[in-house]
Amino acid sequence: MVGRHHQDSRSRSHSDPGQRANSLLRLATLTAAAFWCPTAHSANVDGAMLNVDVAVVFAVDFSSSIDPRTADLQREGHAAALTSPEIIGAISDNYLGCIGVAYFEWSSVGHARTVLPWTRICGLEDAKAAAAVIRTSGDTGYIRRGRGGTSVSAAIDVGSLLLDRFPGNAMRKVIDISSNGENNDGLPVQPSRQNAIDKGYTINAIAIPPDEEDPKQPLATYFARSVIGGSQAFAISLTGPRDYAAALRRKLVIEVGMNVVTYKQGVTRDRNTGG
Repeated sequence: MVGRHHQDSRSRSHSDPGQRANSLLRLATLTAAAFWCPTAHSANVDGAMLNVDVAVVFAVDFSSSIDPRTADLQREGHAAALTSPEIIGAISDNYLGCIGVAYFEWSSVGHARTVLPWTRICGLEDAKAAAAVIRTSGDTGYIRRGRGGTSVSAAIDVGSLLLDRFPGNAMRKVIDISSNGENNDGLPVQPSRQNAIDKGYTINAIAIPPDEEDPKQPLATYFARSVIGGSQAFAISLTGPRDYAAALRRKLVIEVGMNVVTYKQGVTRDRNTGG
């Protein structure tokens, strides 16, 4: 039986070069990510296990379409959200009273960098330290040459790898995508999405509408239909660029909170998984 399965697999591999190419591209993406992904501890952990209520990977778009204004929205929005009273309160109300966060920036396949490695946040001082790193090291949007397109699939793959390497125990694990565009580079999103869901991870998203968004095809609808997934997954839509910081705070309160029973206006649940 094992031999037959092996033979069938080889036959499928040779008969479907497109599938084999996709597998090789995904392997290349993850191999490249291994060179920059953080090790099993960050500066404030000292090698200790990160035992937390929830581990959240912030996957932030820094493709060529991210101008300085949008970069500021993302960088300052995440830093402000982490230190907001709403988030600190949500963290303290959890079982352990701590969360794990990592922040990386992504664009096309092979273009990603860690801004904040895994960091344990158990209160305001921890949050301020993490926010300072994001503010000082996050993308400014001024140097965009060579960043290429928007590979949401690669962002999910790298986010999954980071969660795979989380150096401790978390009751939930979340990939938190922020972007202003659909997947237009690398592999299709569905295999990456399904791989993350199969591992028990949740993919949430916040959509930054482009300046000339088609009202009949909003970006948040694309994220809700094709990107988010897993337990209690949702996408956040914005009423405008100024709404980003407030929307991100709402999003993080839901993610950090242990018991999600209601969804506020502007939140779209995942219809594919029933989350």
